[in-house]
Amino acid sequence: MSSQPRTLETRSLPVSKPGNPWKEICAASIGNALEFYDLLIYGYFAIVIGKLFFPAADETTSLLLSVGTFGISFVMRPLGAIVLGSYADRAGRKASLTVSIFVMMIGTAMIAFAPTYAQIGIASPLIVIVARMLQGFSTGGEFGAATAFMVEHADAKRRGFFASWQLSTQGLATVLAAGVSALLSFTLTENQLDDWGWRLAFGVGLLIGPVGLYIRSQIDETPEFKKIAAAKPEQSPLKVVLVRDRINLLLGIGVVSGATAFNYVHKLYMPTYALKQLHIPATSSFLSAMVTGLVLMISAPLFGALSDRYGRFRVLSMAMLTIACTSYPLFLLLTTWPTVGTLMLVQGLVGILIAACLGPIPAMLSDIFPTSTRGTGLALSYNFSVTLFGGFAPLIVTWMIAFTESKLAPSFYVMATALISIAAVLALGRRMARRGPA
Repeated sequence: MSSQPRTLETRSLPVSKPGNPWKEICAASIGNALEFYDLLIYGYFAIVIGKLFFPAADETTSLLLSVGTFGISFVMRPLGAIVLGSYADRAGRKASLTVSIFVMMIGTAMIAFAPTYAQIGIASPLIVIVARMLQGFSTGGEFGAATAFMVEHADAKRRGFFASWQLSTQGLATVLAAGVSALLSFTLTENQLDDWGWRLAFGVGLLIGPVGLYIRSQIDETPEFKKIAAAKPEQSPLKVVLVRDRINLLLGIGVVSGATAFNYVHKLYMPTYALKQLHIPATSSFLSAMVTGLVLMISAPLFGALSDRYGRFRVLSMAMLTIACTSYPLFLLLTTWPTVGTLMLVQGLVGILIAACLGPIPAMLSDIFPTSTRGTGLALSYNFSVTLFGGFAPLIVTWMIAFTESKLAPSFYVMATALISIAAVLALGRRMARRGPA
């Protein structure tokens, strides 16, 4: 195993050493945080949105429709990955990043100002669905372009560290989204929150969106892309990835599966789970999500740096094995002692585990695709996996709880996907060891 990380990390390295990348990393990180804020805030207000836009005879059906709509946006992520990922490989990382944040702002505005079902009937949920599809399309292109942008501005020996800021800024987005949600749920009455308070949460993302758009318009293209652009960019990056790199693509999807399932179940779905299953107040539920985001924000770069030193495979395989062994005990702890203190403790541990498994992944996926198709390969492998295993995770575990009548059901889903991820990590490691340096 010790030779695998070295083999993987020597593929497609830049010929010249980039300068100080912090300006570009910060610019990409800020825009990335804003995009994931808009994505998360919908999940945190799933119960309110379900009542207002998807009314049903019982609360469970309404919630299922709401989280199902959350999942619908993920159907668009592969399309966004194809279009914006390919665009990043043809027109540049900067161009793709600018388009993605603009599309996200449109989707957020549609939700923020959408009339409710009581006001315009069936057109109301249709507006929300279209808006979520636009947000999913945008996010589908974000990961590939942002990660490629960070990696290609970094020194080859520190790619794990700099690429992990992709996940660190997702932690920042979690802190911001959960913080806004906690503040609104604490200061407003339930009627005020249902009537207009939830719109303020989307308004925050809408107000700061132009800032991210401006910042991204001021950044420089990556040195690696400039080199291939000076020669001739790949005209059909999607075809190349699907034909030449299809095995790496499939294994990349498997690598991400367990990490994204754990992320979406324990981070995004947890406030809803705590409120509906553990009967913990909404403010405390959102504060627990803030704890997860804060720990992730701090820890992700640490695990990215560890992957630079000890290898992506070693760090990631140990993290996924830990997740497979601890998900059930964590849910058991929550259901046995359903208190705010227990929730905070569990979510703090969850933040560390998310950082440990997701921190090394951006650089790992970057390493297995060359510069000419990196945007497409990154976007496809990550977003297909997130769509299959993460996007519908809230819907799946909500159904599993109702079907099994067990509050521990979400852990079964996490454990199953963790095993898939472990198998893919091992297979990819052996594949890269056999191939040797490119």
